[in-house]
Amino acid sequence: MSDRKIRVGIIGTGYVAQNNFFPVLPRFDDVEIVGVTSGRFENALRAQRFCGAERAVESIEKLVDLGLDCAFVLTPKQMHARQIAFLMNHGVDVYSEKPMATTLKDAANMVELSDKTGRKLIIGFNRRYAPVCTKAKAVYEKNGPDVIIGQKNRPKTEYRATLENAIHIVDLMRYFGGEVKDVHAISGFTDPYYETFTSAQLEFESGAAGILIADRSSGQWEESIEMHGGNRSVLINMPNSVTITDEKEKHTTEMTPLAMGWAKSEDNMGFSFAIRHFLDCVRGNKKPDTDAADAYKTHELLDRILKSAGLPDMEEG
Repeated sequence: MSDRKIRVGIIGTGYVAQNNFFPVLPRFDDVEIVGVTSGRFENALRAQRFCGAERAVESIEKLVDLGLDCAFVLTPKQMHARQIAFLMNHGVDVYSEKPMATTLKDAANMVELSDKTGRKLIIGFNRRYAPVCTKAKAVYEKNGPDVIIGQKNRPKTEYRATLENAIHIVDLMRYFGGEVKDVHAISGFTDPYYETFTSAQLEFESGAAGILIADRSSGQWEESIEMHGGNRSVLINMPNSVTITDEKEKHTTEMTPLAMGWAKSEDNMGFSFAIRHFLDCVRGNKKPDTDAADAYKTHELLDRILKSAGLPDMEEG
Protein backbone atom coordinates (compact mmCIF):
# COMPACT_ATOMS: atom_id res chain seq x y z
CA MET A 1 0.00 0.00 0.00
CA SER A 2 1.25 3.48 -0.86
CA ASP A 3 1.20 6.45 1.48
CA ARG A 4 -2.50 7.02 0.84
CA LYS A 5 -4.94 6.69 3.69
CA ILE A 6 -6.39 3.30 4.63
CA ARG A 7 -10.03 3.15 3.51
CA VAL A 8 -12.03 1.75 6.43
CA GLY A 9 -15.63 0.58 6.74
CA ILE A 10 -17.52 -0.15 9.95
CA ILE A 11 -20.35 -2.69 10.32
CA GLY A 12 -22.25 -2.35 13.58
CA THR A 13 -23.00 0.66 15.77
CA GLY A 14 -23.80 -0.82 19.20
CA TYR A 15 -22.17 -0.50 22.60
CA VAL A 16 -18.79 -1.98 21.65
CA ALA A 17 -18.52 0.18 18.54
CA GLN A 18 -19.54 3.36 20.36
CA ASN A 19 -17.22 2.89 23.31
CA ASN A 20 -14.14 1.23 21.87
CA PHE A 21 -13.93 1.87 18.12
CA PHE A 22 -15.62 5.17 17.23
CA PRO A 23 -13.39 7.09 19.68
CA VAL A 24 -10.21 5.37 18.43
CA LEU A 25 -10.30 5.25 14.62
CA PRO A 26 -10.49 9.04 14.13
CA ARG A 27 -7.23 9.40 16.08
CA PHE A 28 -5.19 7.98 13.24
CA ASP A 29 -4.04 10.35 10.52
CA ASP A 30 -3.60 7.51 8.02
CA VAL A 31 -7.22 6.33 8.30
CA GLU A 32 -10.20 7.41 6.23
CA ILE A 33 -13.56 6.14 7.54
CA VAL A 34 -15.38 5.95 4.24
CA GLY A 35 -18.60 4.38 5.47
CA VAL A 36 -20.62 2.89 8.30
CA THR A 37 -23.65 0.62 8.23
CA SER A 38 -26.00 -0.86 10.80
CA GLY A 39 -29.08 -3.03 11.01
CA ARG A 40 -31.10 0.19 11.26
CA PHE A 41 -30.16 3.02 8.93
CA GLU A 42 -30.97 5.70 11.51
CA ASN A 43 -28.30 4.17 13.77
CA ALA A 44 -25.79 4.37 10.93
CA LEU A 45 -26.64 8.06 10.44
CA ARG A 46 -26.03 8.79 14.12
CA ALA A 47 -22.78 6.82 14.04
CA GLN A 48 -21.66 8.76 10.94
CA ARG A 49 -21.84 12.00 12.89
CA PHE A 50 -20.16 10.49 15.93
CA CYS A 51 -17.13 8.94 14.22
CA GLY A 52 -16.84 11.29 11.25
CA ALA A 53 -17.53 8.69 8.55
CA GLU A 54 -17.95 10.04 5.01
CA ARG A 55 -21.10 8.02 4.35
CA ALA A 56 -23.83 6.11 6.14
CA VAL A 57 -25.20 3.28 3.98
CA GLU A 58 -28.05 0.80 4.27
CA SER A 59 -26.16 -2.48 3.81
CA ILE A 60 -22.83 -4.26 3.86
CA GLU A 61 -23.11 -4.61 0.07
CA LYS A 62 -23.28 -0.83 -0.36
CA LEU A 63 -20.43 -0.43 2.11
CA VAL A 64 -18.16 -2.66 0.03
CA ASP A 65 -19.12 -0.69 -3.08
CA LEU A 66 -17.41 2.35 -1.52
CA GLY A 67 -14.03 0.68 -2.07
CA LEU A 68 -12.59 -0.57 1.19
CA ASP A 69 -9.14 -1.70 2.22
CA CYS A 70 -10.44 -3.14 5.46
CA ALA A 71 -13.56 -3.34 7.63
CA PHE A 72 -14.48 -3.73 11.27
CA VAL A 73 -17.24 -6.25 12.06
CA LEU A 74 -18.81 -5.10 15.34
CA THR A 75 -22.18 -6.81 15.09
CA PRO A 76 -23.82 -9.54 17.24
CA LYS A 77 -21.88 -12.82 17.22
CA GLN A 78 -24.40 -14.81 15.17
CA MET A 79 -23.76 -12.47 12.22
CA HIS A 80 -19.96 -12.62 12.24
CA ALA A 81 -19.27 -15.63 10.01
CA ARG A 82 -21.56 -14.51 7.18
CA GLN A 83 -20.30 -10.92 7.23
CA ILE A 84 -16.63 -11.90 7.48
CA ALA A 85 -17.01 -14.28 4.54
CA PHE A 86 -18.75 -11.65 2.43
CA LEU A 87 -16.01 -9.10 3.08
CA MET A 88 -13.08 -11.43 2.43
CA ASN A 89 -14.70 -12.72 -0.75
CA HIS A 90 -14.86 -9.10 -1.91
CA GLY A 91 -11.16 -8.45 -1.27
CA VAL A 92 -11.48 -6.73 2.12
CA ASP A 93 -9.26 -7.39 5.16
CA VAL A 94 -11.31 -7.85 8.34
CA TYR A 95 -11.10 -7.08 12.04
CA SER A 96 -13.96 -8.92 13.76
CA GLU A 97 -15.12 -8.85 17.33
CA LYS A 98 -15.07 -12.25 19.05
CA PRO A 99 -16.15 -14.93 18.46
CA MET A 100 -15.29 -15.33 14.78
CA ALA A 101 -18.24 -17.74 14.53
CA THR A 102 -20.65 -19.53 16.85
CA THR A 103 -19.70 -22.98 15.56
CA LEU A 104 -16.29 -24.60 15.10
CA LYS A 105 -17.26 -25.60 11.56
CA ASP A 106 -17.89 -21.98 10.59
CA ALA A 107 -14.74 -20.87 12.41
CA ALA A 108 -12.69 -23.42 10.47
CA ASN A 109 -14.29 -22.14 7.26
CA MET A 110 -13.13 -18.63 8.16
CA VAL A 111 -9.54 -19.85 8.54
CA GLU A 112 -9.74 -21.65 5.20
CA LEU A 113 -11.29 -18.65 3.47
CA SER A 114 -8.64 -16.29 4.82
CA ASP A 115 -5.96 -18.58 3.38
CA LYS A 116 -7.82 -18.99 0.08
CA THR A 117 -8.49 -15.30 -0.51
CA GLY A 118 -5.25 -14.02 1.00
CA ARG A 119 -7.25 -11.57 3.10
CA LYS A 120 -6.20 -10.80 6.65
CA LEU A 121 -8.60 -11.72 9.43
CA ILE A 122 -7.86 -10.63 12.97
CA ILE A 123 -10.17 -11.51 15.85
CA GLY A 124 -10.63 -8.94 18.59
CA PHE A 125 -8.88 -10.56 21.53
CA ASN A 126 -8.03 -7.06 22.68
CA ARG A 127 -6.89 -8.11 26.17
CA ARG A 128 -3.62 -9.41 24.69
CA TYR A 129 -2.82 -5.82 23.72
CA ALA A 130 -3.74 -4.26 27.08
CA PRO A 131 -0.72 -2.59 28.74
CA VAL A 132 -1.05 -4.71 31.91
CA CYS A 133 -1.00 -7.90 29.82
CA THR A 134 1.95 -6.90 27.65
CA LYS A 135 3.94 -6.17 30.83
CA ALA A 136 3.00 -9.57 32.22
CA LYS A 137 3.91 -11.32 28.97
CA ALA A 138 7.40 -9.83 29.13
CA VAL A 139 7.98 -11.57 32.48
CA TYR A 140 7.33 -15.01 30.98
CA GLU A 141 8.54 -14.40 27.43
CA LYS A 142 11.27 -17.06 27.55
CA ASN A 143 9.95 -19.51 30.14
CA GLY A 144 6.24 -19.75 30.77
CA PRO A 145 4.56 -19.90 34.18
CA ASP A 146 3.95 -23.12 36.09
CA VAL A 147 0.47 -22.09 37.25
CA ILE A 148 -2.14 -19.80 35.69
CA ILE A 149 -5.38 -18.85 37.43
CA GLY A 150 -7.81 -16.91 35.26
CA GLN A 151 -11.10 -15.40 36.40
CA LYS A 152 -13.88 -13.62 34.52
CA ASN A 153 -16.85 -12.97 36.79
CA ARG A 154 -19.99 -10.89 36.31
CA PRO A 155 -23.19 -10.35 38.33
CA LYS A 156 -25.74 -11.73 35.86
CA THR A 157 -25.92 -14.60 33.44
CA GLU A 158 -26.88 -14.34 29.77
CA TYR A 159 -27.51 -16.64 26.84
CA ARG A 160 -24.49 -18.98 26.57
CA ALA A 161 -22.62 -16.94 29.15
CA THR A 162 -19.32 -18.86 29.04
CA LEU A 163 -19.07 -18.70 25.25
CA GLU A 164 -19.97 -15.02 25.25
CA ASN A 165 -17.74 -13.81 28.04
CA ALA A 166 -15.09 -16.26 29.28
CA ILE A 167 -13.51 -16.54 25.83
CA HIS A 168 -11.28 -13.54 26.61
CA ILE A 169 -9.74 -15.23 29.65
CA VAL A 170 -9.44 -18.54 27.81
CA ASP A 171 -7.50 -16.72 25.10
CA LEU A 172 -5.24 -15.01 27.65
CA MET A 173 -4.50 -18.35 29.32
CA ARG A 174 -3.41 -19.72 25.91
CA TYR A 175 -1.42 -16.54 25.30
CA PHE A 176 0.55 -16.96 28.51
CA GLY A 177 0.65 -20.76 28.82
CA GLY A 178 0.58 -22.14 25.29
CA GLU A 179 -1.56 -24.97 24.01
CA VAL A 180 -3.63 -27.17 26.32
CA LYS A 181 -3.27 -30.94 26.55
CA ASP A 182 -6.23 -31.84 28.76
CA VAL A 183 -9.39 -30.23 30.13
CA HIS A 184 -11.65 -31.10 33.08
CA ALA A 185 -14.58 -28.73 33.66
CA ILE A 186 -17.78 -28.43 35.66
CA SER A 187 -20.66 -25.98 35.50
CA GLY A 188 -23.75 -25.02 37.46
CA PHE A 189 -27.10 -24.37 35.82
CA THR A 190 -30.81 -24.93 35.79
CA ASP A 191 -30.95 -24.08 32.10
CA PRO A 192 -27.68 -25.08 30.34
CA TYR A 193 -28.05 -22.11 27.98
CA TYR A 194 -27.97 -19.74 30.98
CA GLU A 195 -25.29 -21.21 33.23
CA THR A 196 -24.43 -19.77 36.65
CA PHE A 197 -20.75 -20.71 36.56
CA THR A 198 -18.12 -22.70 34.74
CA SER A 199 -14.85 -23.85 36.26
CA ALA A 200 -12.10 -25.76 34.45
CA GLN A 201 -8.75 -27.30 35.25
CA LEU A 202 -6.33 -27.18 32.33
CA GLU A 203 -3.16 -29.17 31.72
CA PHE A 204 -0.90 -27.34 29.30
CA GLU A 205 1.44 -29.13 26.90
CA SER A 206 4.32 -27.44 28.73
CA GLY A 207 3.32 -29.24 31.93
CA ALA A 208 1.86 -26.10 33.51
CA ALA A 209 -1.49 -26.13 35.30
CA GLY A 210 -4.35 -23.73 34.76
CA ILE A 211 -7.58 -22.98 36.58
CA LEU A 212 -10.41 -21.09 34.89
CA ILE A 213 -13.24 -19.57 36.92
CA ALA A 214 -16.14 -17.96 35.07
CA ASP A 215 -18.93 -17.08 37.48
CA ARG A 216 -22.13 -15.28 36.53
CA SER A 217 -23.48 -14.57 40.01
CA SER A 218 -20.70 -12.43 41.46
CA GLY A 219 -21.08 -9.08 43.20
CA GLN A 220 -19.39 -7.08 40.44
CA TRP A 221 -17.55 -7.50 37.16
CA GLU A 222 -14.01 -8.65 37.78
CA GLU A 223 -11.31 -10.01 35.54
CA SER A 224 -7.91 -11.24 36.69
CA ILE A 225 -4.96 -13.43 35.80
CA GLU A 226 -2.59 -14.79 38.45
CA MET A 227 0.62 -16.57 37.43
CA HIS A 228 3.53 -18.20 39.25
CA GLY A 229 6.77 -19.77 38.04
CA GLY A 230 10.51 -19.25 37.83
CA ASN A 231 10.54 -17.61 41.27
CA ARG A 232 8.33 -14.87 39.93
CA SER A 233 4.66 -14.07 40.33
CA VAL A 234 2.35 -11.83 38.34
CA LEU A 235 -1.10 -10.58 39.27
CA ILE A 236 -3.15 -8.77 36.63
CA ASN A 237 -6.29 -6.95 37.74
CA MET A 238 -7.87 -5.97 34.45
CA PRO A 239 -7.57 -3.37 33.23
CA ASN A 240 -5.98 -1.15 35.84
CA SER A 241 -2.97 -2.79 37.48
CA VAL A 242 -0.29 -5.43 37.22
CA THR A 243 1.89 -6.53 40.14
CA ILE A 244 5.18 -8.32 39.44
CA THR A 245 6.97 -10.02 42.33
CA ASP A 246 10.36 -11.73 42.48
CA GLU A 247 12.63 -12.81 45.33
CA LYS A 248 13.76 -9.24 46.00
CA GLU A 249 10.84 -6.90 45.39
CA LYS A 250 7.22 -6.35 44.46
CA HIS A 251 6.35 -3.71 41.89
CA THR A 252 2.86 -2.57 40.93
CA THR A 253 2.05 -0.55 37.84
CA GLU A 254 -1.30 1.23 37.81
CA MET A 255 -2.72 2.58 34.59
CA THR A 256 -4.85 5.47 35.86
CA PRO A 257 -2.04 7.58 37.36
CA LEU A 258 -0.01 7.14 34.17
CA ALA A 259 -2.79 8.93 32.31
CA MET A 260 -2.98 11.63 35.01
CA GLY A 261 -6.39 10.38 36.02
CA TRP A 262 -7.77 10.33 32.48
CA ALA A 263 -7.27 6.68 31.64
CA LYS A 264 -9.59 5.51 28.86
CA SER A 265 -11.10 2.05 28.62
CA GLU A 266 -10.32 1.76 24.93
CA ASP A 267 -6.62 2.08 25.81
CA ASN A 268 -6.51 0.16 29.12
CA MET A 269 -8.49 -2.74 27.68
CA GLY A 270 -6.18 -2.90 24.67
CA PHE A 271 -8.65 -1.91 21.94
CA SER A 272 -6.64 1.00 20.58
CA PHE A 273 -3.44 -1.09 20.40
CA ALA A 274 -5.22 -4.02 18.73
CA ILE A 275 -6.80 -1.68 16.19
CA ARG A 276 -3.46 -0.03 15.43
CA HIS A 277 -1.81 -3.44 15.04
CA PHE A 278 -4.45 -4.48 12.52
CA LEU A 279 -4.10 -1.25 10.55
CA ASP A 280 -0.32 -1.64 10.46
CA CYS A 281 -0.74 -5.18 9.14
CA VAL A 282 -3.10 -3.93 6.43
CA ARG A 283 -0.72 -1.15 5.42
CA GLY A 284 2.44 -3.24 5.60
CA ASN A 285 0.88 -6.50 4.35
CA LYS A 286 1.98 -8.30 7.52
CA LYS A 287 0.55 -11.31 9.34
CA PRO A 288 -1.56 -10.28 12.36
CA ASP A 289 -0.67 -11.69 15.77
CA THR A 290 -4.23 -12.83 16.50
CA ASP A 291 -5.03 -14.04 13.01
CA ALA A 292 -7.76 -16.51 12.10
CA ALA A 293 -5.61 -19.61 12.57
CA ASP A 294 -4.49 -18.59 16.05
CA ALA A 295 -7.97 -17.44 17.06
CA TYR A 296 -9.39 -20.80 15.97
CA LYS A 297 -7.24 -22.51 18.62
CA THR A 298 -8.90 -20.39 21.32
CA HIS A 299 -12.36 -21.26 19.95
CA GLU A 300 -11.43 -24.95 19.87
CA LEU A 301 -10.18 -24.83 23.48
CA LEU A 302 -13.36 -23.10 24.60
CA ASP A 303 -15.40 -25.81 22.84
CA ARG A 304 -13.50 -28.47 24.81
CA ILE A 305 -14.28 -26.62 28.06
CA LEU A 306 -17.98 -26.38 27.17
CA LYS A 307 -18.16 -30.08 26.31
CA SER A 308 -16.41 -31.13 29.50
CA ALA A 309 -18.68 -28.88 31.58
CA GLY A 310 -21.83 -30.40 30.06
CA LEU A 311 -22.83 -27.15 28.33
CA PRO A 312 -24.01 -26.60 24.73
CA ASP A 313 -20.84 -26.70 22.67
CA MET A 314 -19.74 -24.96 19.48
CA GLU A 315 -21.17 -27.67 17.29
CA GLU A 316 -24.67 -26.49 18.20
CA GLY A 317 -24.40 -22.90 17.00
